[in-house]
Amino acid sequence: MDKPIPYGRQNITEEDISAVIETLKSDYLTQGPKIAEFENNFANYVGSEYAVAVANGTAALHLCALSLGIERGDKVITTPITFAASANCVRYAGGEVVFADIDPETYLIDIESVRRLLEDAPEGTYKGIIPVDFAGRPVDIEALNKLAREYNLWIIEDACHAPGGFLLDKNNDKQICGNGKYADLAIFSFHPVKHIASGEGGMITTNNKDLYQKLLQLRTHGIVKDDSRYENSIEFAGGKDNYPLWYMEMQELGFNYRITDFQAALGNSQLQRADEGLKERRKIAGRYYKFFKDKSYIKGQSGIIEGHAYHLYILEVPSRLELYDFLREHKIYAQIHYIPCHLMPYYRQFGWKEGDLPYAENYYKHCISLPMYPTLQEEEQEYVMEKINSFYAAK
Repeated sequence: MDKPIPYGRQNITEEDISAVIETLKSDYLTQGPKIAEFENNFANYVGSEYAVAVANGTAALHLCALSLGIERGDKVITTPITFAASANCVRYAGGEVVFADIDPETYLIDIESVRRLLEDAPEGTYKGIIPVDFAGRPVDIEALNKLAREYNLWIIEDACHAPGGFLLDKNNDKQICGNGKYADLAIFSFHPVKHIASGEGGMITTNNKDLYQKLLQLRTHGIVKDDSRYENSIEFAGGKDNYPLWYMEMQELGFNYRITDFQAALGNSQLQRADEGLKERRKIAGRYYKFFKDKSYIKGQSGIIEGHAYHLYILEVPSRLELYDFLREHKIYAQIHYIPCHLMPYYRQFGWKEGDLPYAENYYKHCISLPMYPTLQEEEQEYVMEKINSFYAAK
């Protein structure tokens, strides 16, 4: 195979390019109409009341943490098998991160592990939970919500891997990731390897109007531009009966976490093809599963799961490092997702160590993410599968 095969790749079409060029020629490069259009369309896509577009997924997490009022010393539970931002957002706000182990079958945060943490701590110790729809597989947010209500906790659903993914609830109703029914807030990323690419970019969804308004304020320096929410008197503002059009108030310390109009235009164009891309991802997953399901060297794999969005397709295998190097020699750039967060040097300083979360650590020793993106050609996928098979046949 002459052309390298990465684990993920964006797909930019002529329609995408036209959408960006049109916006670049418009009156707005930022803070213009394309952002609101993208937000409205994305909210409709996932079924939430509100959506707030931001600079990236990390910014989305940070703003969620701030909007929920995390303070110094507040403890929040999350999974160690995620990109570090899922945990770091708690630290940005001054809180403490507590990792729960994963379910070895699903690779998602283990609800019983969360329950044990809550039961073993004094009432009020924990403030919230940040579950991750890792690899695109939706966490059982309904069950997690039930547990959270018992302990008066909020939930931020990290759905960066799962736009279009869904869970069937106890009534067999489809609950789309990020729809806000069981989580206070949900976040998404538009990094190029994700389902929807806008270069960089992120989205927060919620059904809570107060949180929505708080997020809008925090996204733009803590500034409010709304007559009904001003705190200064009309006299101070200079108006007699109405606030002047130029008036605004910085009511708290916020950030510049805005997305640009041309990024929103690209994201909106990509959103129109989201279901098509998801369909292709599920086809690719089906071929992987069929090929690997009876192989003796497979310890586990993502499998075929209803509602899975397949940002990643993961195998658990022996001799993982050797396989990784072998694939790279053949221009197959598989990836590892993820080194457990609790074993990163930053989190080790808080006392986390090897052996604390055995399921997560065992998963990490064997996991490898295979190429997964809608434009992956069938012959390229066959090449990947055959190379993996030949590696183990030679051992």
